[in-house]
Formats: sequence, C-alpha cells, structure tokens
Amino acid sequence: MARGGARNRSGPAPDPNSARSDARGLRFDALPAEGFQGEAPEFPFGDMSGRESMKWASLWRTPQAAAWAREPWRWDTVAMYCRWAVVCESPDAPASVLAQVHRLGDQIGMTPAGLRENGWSIARDEVAQRREVKAEAVAAEAPRRRLRAVGDQ
Repeated sequence: MARGGARNRSGPAPDPNSARSDARGLRFDALPAEGFQGEAPEFPFGDMSGRESMKWASLWRTPQAAAWAREPWRWDTVAMYCRWAVVCESPDAPASVLAQVHRLGDQIGMTPAGLRENGWSIARDEVAQRREVKAEAVAAEAPRRRLRAVGDQ
C-alpha cells in the first residue's frame, strides 16, 4: 500500500492567484466561456444511440472541448463518459455506474475538481458582462429623461 507523498486531491487545491503559485509557475489554461466552436470528432466506438449522439454533440459545445480538441488521446475517455452518462439517465442505474461517471467526469474536466486537476479554468467574458450592465443602466435612465423633458404640469 502506498504511503506518504502527494496524491490526487490531497491537501488544499492550488490557487492560481496566489504568490506561491506564481513562484512555482502554476498557470491555469483559460477555456472559452462560449464553448468550443469547432467540429466534433467522430464517435470512437462506432455505432451510437440517438441519445448518445445528442449527448456527444452537446459535450463538444462545452468549454472543456476546446482542450479536448488539442488532446485527441482524451477522446476515448470523453466517449466513455458520454456512453455511461446516458446509461445514468435511467432511474434504475446502479450506483457503481454513477460513481464511474463521476470519476470519468473528473478525468475530462466536467466537474470543478476535474477542472482544477487538469489545470483549466473557464474564462469569464467580462466585456459581455459590462455590456449587459451598461444596457440595463441605459434602459433604467431612459424613462427619467422623457419625464424631465415634459416638466411639471
């Protein structure tokens, strides 16, 4: 039995904003918040059901797919996750399958812990957020301007 040493998920998770992470050169790859815009590869296990096809297409629109596209060796794991995630949609899916889907989700970065383990973070689109805030502010101010133009009568 292994003893001592660093293990997956042992100790506090690395903080990409800390000085210690800077000193160690820890950088998280930023994945696009809008998701992957490229083509999904062919399903590696041949035939798939209609639900698996829908799940495969939706997985390849996630931000994580931008990293998978650069790492074709992960595609089999993504396909296994897809296939078993569909099995887990059944109300009578065994707990052992649910556990394996969670483990596969960690491996391909579909969980917060998996994102950290892979050194990924999902980039926030701050420009779009500012645009929304500005649009809301303009919409809130517009009625006041019209009322001021009329005056008190």
